[in-house]
Amino acid sequence: MDILLGDVHSLKQKRSVVRPIIAEVQRRFPGVAVAETGHLDLHRRTEIGIAVVSATAANCGAVLDDCERLIAFHPEIELLSARHRLYNEDED
Repeated sequence: MDILLGDVHSLKQKRSVVRPIIAEVQRRFPGVAVAETGHLDLHRRTEIGIAVVSATAANCGAVLDDCERLIAFHPEIELLSARHRLYNEDED
């Protein structure tokens, strides 16, 4: 997920916005892996990656949609884009 942060003027302020969002996703969805994965040197942008493992693609999609809604709900950020990518056991 590509995210634009609101009134953030330093990397320290960025961390104070991003860390609680990541912690909230982990708390609400304990089975997912979530981390800041991009735009690490920019103070007003971030990329958050979420990984889900499930027996069905439908369940993965549902969990990712729920995570996306949770993140987009935060008024201090703007979700610029979100992309889902599913892998199955036949892919490398």
